[in-house]
Amino acid sequence: MTLVAFLQAQNCSNLPGSWRHPSTMLDFTTPEYYQRIARTLEDGKIQLAFFDDRLALPDLYTGHHADAVASGVRAVKMDPSTILMAMGMATQKLGLGTTYSTTYYEPYHVARVFATLDLMLKGRAAWNVVTSLNSAEALNFGQAEHMEHDARYDRADEFMQVVLGHWNTWEDDALILDKAGNRFADPAKVHRLDHAGRYFRSRGPFSVPRSPQGHPVLIQAGQSGRGQAFAAQWAELVFVITHDLEAGKQHYAAFKRAVAAAGRDPAQVQVAPAVYVIVAESEDAAQAKRAVIEATMRPVDALVLISEVLNYDFGAKGYDEPFTDEELAGFSWHGFRERVVKHSGKKNPTVRDFVEVSGRGTIAEHTVFCGTPQSVADQMEAWFAAPACDGFVLAATHMPGAYEDVVRLLVPELQRRGLFQTEYRGATLRENLGLPMPRAADRRAAR
Repeated sequence: MTLVAFLQAQNCSNLPGSWRHPSTMLDFTTPEYYQRIARTLEDGKIQLAFFDDRLALPDLYTGHHADAVASGVRAVKMDPSTILMAMGMATQKLGLGTTYSTTYYEPYHVARVFATLDLMLKGRAAWNVVTSLNSAEALNFGQAEHMEHDARYDRADEFMQVVLGHWNTWEDDALILDKAGNRFADPAKVHRLDHAGRYFRSRGPFSVPRSPQGHPVLIQAGQSGRGQAFAAQWAELVFVITHDLEAGKQHYAAFKRAVAAAGRDPAQVQVAPAVYVIVAESEDAAQAKRAVIEATMRPVDALVLISEVLNYDFGAKGYDEPFTDEELAGFSWHGFRERVVKHSGKKNPTVRDFVEVSGRGTIAEHTVFCGTPQSVADQMEAWFAAPACDGFVLAATHMPGAYEDVVRLLVPELQRRGLFQTEYRGATLRENLGLPMPRAADRRAAR
């Protein structure tokens, strides 16, 4: 199975209360904090660590940032690509990915940043493709409002065409590097893109040659119908939220069918649900760890984060007042909304329903595997064998202890069962994920 560490360039993990955990280290503004995590993950042969990101501090709840800052609800938002490079300098094999938005960046810029990252990491880079979420991000980038949901994905489709187009304008053997013959590269193997579309115009030629893995691995986490269609078209690793095994099996089968319908090989697209792993030497010790984790959670965490991802001030609504059809239609994350509607059984859920059903801001947001190494491995094996996934995205309950527990206790049990690698397969992320290397000539021939 593939194991992916879910990181944040902020004061907490994706669990906002994690900074309150008594064992969490708070030197998150230093390179050493992230390098410790990176070395731990590489010691455990984890294939990939990737950073989620937002382009704004959460400030939708009550229309102000005060609650987020006072309670430390993802109140710090550093640029993860810079941190990724610090981690890369401390590791040799660990894949490293980060998030860049197709809504607020330009394709040439993103193509150049990630192509350079991939060269500096010797073929270990990944790009988590997102369409961004809310008006706070729009305001930070000089826009009056956030783009409508489906329009963001339309723009993202063209964005991907441009980025991949630039990445493939240098052929694999374009570099010659012949000093004596004064032949640096073959100009016949470096092409202009000359893209002119609805959202973008980008000429080229691109200025970064190919990396050892061709180009970065593509990650995506679309949950709505439109988002899943986007992921089926472009992604190589798909991060999902699934709350039980049966639902995971259904989603996995449906998504693999969507990949095939998009003309791609489903075996070359991996699906990994997010999970919290709480593992200890005994069941009692694991439950004691869980109690400490649950004590870090606060009601404000959920309200701040739900307001952020749905682009709506949840402080402006009565706790048990149903949302109108119009309000629900305006929520920016359709997959999140659809999940709450489905699991609440209500066409018009309330604030309480969104908090309780989503589990946002708590460990209930994702599946929780809690217990001994043997019992946690049993649960993971059941999902993997079903099949309901190709691996897991490991969310951290505290930093860096959650990853240290996984590497020290869980990984050896998975390896004993033949479920997880004992060594890295190769030098590049594609090799370690079992993904083929894309050839520029193949993509150019298909255009």
